[in-house]
Amino acid sequence: MPSGIPNTAPEPVDADIDDYLRQRLMPVEGAIPRLPGIEMYGNSIPAGRVGGDLFEYINFQQRYNIDGRIARANKLAEKYLEPLPPGATPRNGVDAHVQWLESRPGFKPADAVEYRKAKSSEQLQIAEELPDLYTTAGVLLVDAQGHGVIAAKIASTVHDTFHTAMLAELDRNGKTTPDMFERINLRLARSVTARNALSGNTDVSPREIATMIYGEIHPGGLFRFVNFGHPPPLIFSAEFGRFVDIGDSFVAHFPALGLEIPEDHPDQSRYASIGFRRKQLRSSDLSAITLMGGGDILFLYTDGVYDGADDRDRHVIEQIVQQHKRESPKSICNAILDYAVANDDRLRQIGEPDRIDDKTVFIIKSA
Repeated sequence: MPSGIPNTAPEPVDADIDDYLRQRLMPVEGAIPRLPGIEMYGNSIPAGRVGGDLFEYINFQQRYNIDGRIARANKLAEKYLEPLPPGATPRNGVDAHVQWLESRPGFKPADAVEYRKAKSSEQLQIAEELPDLYTTAGVLLVDAQGHGVIAAKIASTVHDTFHTAMLAELDRNGKTTPDMFERINLRLARSVTARNALSGNTDVSPREIATMIYGEIHPGGLFRFVNFGHPPPLIFSAEFGRFVDIGDSFVAHFPALGLEIPEDHPDQSRYASIGFRRKQLRSSDLSAITLMGGGDILFLYTDGVYDGADDRDRHVIEQIVQQHKRESPKSICNAILDYAVANDDRLRQIGEPDRIDDKTVFIIKSA
C-alpha cells in the first residue's frame, strides 16, 4: 500500500455468532452497582458454547447521566411554559400540540396555558423522580426456552427490548413503571399477522418463549420486582440459618413473556394468546421483598440451577448458603454454581445429558 494512505480495510473478525451472543448475555463485573449496606454478585454458565440465560446488572449511575437528565427535565419544564411566537415553527411536541388545539373549534387561549402548565408539571415530576436512581440498582434475569443459538437469540431480543423500553421510561417517567413490562411482554407475543402468518397456521408457527424477572434493590434492603414465569426468589435468613417462606400471597406471578395479553390492550386481537389478563399491569401488581436483618441473602436463579420445586436441590443449596453465609456474594454464587456443574456430571453419568441446562445465580446480601 502506498505510503501515507491509511489502511481502511476491515479488521478480521475473530468472534463467531456464538462468541458474540455469549459476550452480550454474560454479566460484566465492572458494572456491579454499589449501594450502602448491600453487596451483590451474579454469574452465568451456558450449557454449551452459548445459552439462553441472560443476566445483567442495571447500574443506573453508570449507564445513565442522571444529572444530565434532571437538568433536561427542568429545562423542558421552563420551555414548555413559553408561548410560541406568531408564525414560528414549533420547537417541541408541546408547541405542536398547542397549534393543533388552536385549530379546533371553540379554542380558548386559556386552554393552551393550562396544557403548557400540565406538561411543564410532568417534567418537574420527572426531575423529582430521577434522583432516586442514585440509590437504586436493577437486576435482569431472562431464561429463554432451550439452549444454544436460538435460545440466545431470544434472550438477546428481550435484552434489546428491555433497554429500549428503559430509555423511553426514563424519558417519560424518570423511573420504571408497569407500562415498560407490558411492552416487553407484547414484544415476545406471537402475532397472528405479518411474518408468523406466513406459516399458514399460527397453531404451529414458532413461538419465542422466555421467562423474566426484573427487580430493583434499594439501600434499606427493599427488592421490588416483576416476575413473568420465572422460579420465585428465595430469602435466606442469617438468623435462622435457612430459607424462609415469603408466602405466595405477597408475590405476583405472570405467565412467561408473550403468553398472556391483557384483554383491555388495543392490539390484543392481533396476537395469539393462551389467555387474556383482565387488565394491564399496575403498580400494585409488582411484588416486594425486604431483607430484614444483617447477613440476610436474596437468591435469584434459573432452572438449570434449581427449578423452584425440587426439595432435594433446595435443601442442598440451603446447606451451601449456610456454609458460606459469612463470605462474599461472589463466593456464595460460585459455590452454588459449583454444585450445579457437579450435578451436570451426575446427569451425564446416568445417561440424561438432555436435562442439562444453562445456569445463572444472583446473590444480594445485606451487610
